[in-house]
Amino acid sequence: MPLIAIVLAVLVLAFEQLVQMKFGAMGVVALVALTVGIKAKNTMMSGIGAVILVMLLAQTG
Repeated sequence: MPLIAIVLAVLVLAFEQLVQMKFGAMGVVALVALTVGIKAKNTMMSGIGAVILVMLLAQTG
């Protein structure tokens, strides 16, 4: 069980670093807002995070 938690934590940190490398600090803020909104079941917060991520994706494409 602890091994699964460690592996999952490493994967989350690697994904966060990838987002920060590609989209900068605003990408991390959007990812955090999306995650917090989903965990808290707050549609406004998750919507804001999703919109920011979509805007960042549209900007790079």
